[in-house]
Amino acid sequence: MAHLKFRPDPAYQKLQAMQRSRHHYFRWTPRTAKITFIYVAVIPTIMGYVAYKTDGLFDLRAKRRGDSMLEK
Repeated sequence: MAHLKFRPDPAYQKLQAMQRSRHHYFRWTPRTAKITFIYVAVIPTIMGYVAYKTDGLFDLRAKRRGDSMLEK
């Protein structure tokens, strides 16, 4: 470490080491499979459905000078 004038927190160094080597200890379990399926398939499907159903419903263009304040 490049001439540190303070002593790094050992707990922080342990956390860094754990995060660097986390992929070595990963195992597929029913819980990790379920969480992965939710993040990869369920959430994007829900977001796509909502985006498809609300497409064109909202006018997100900003008002400009001379535009009427009333929505048509």
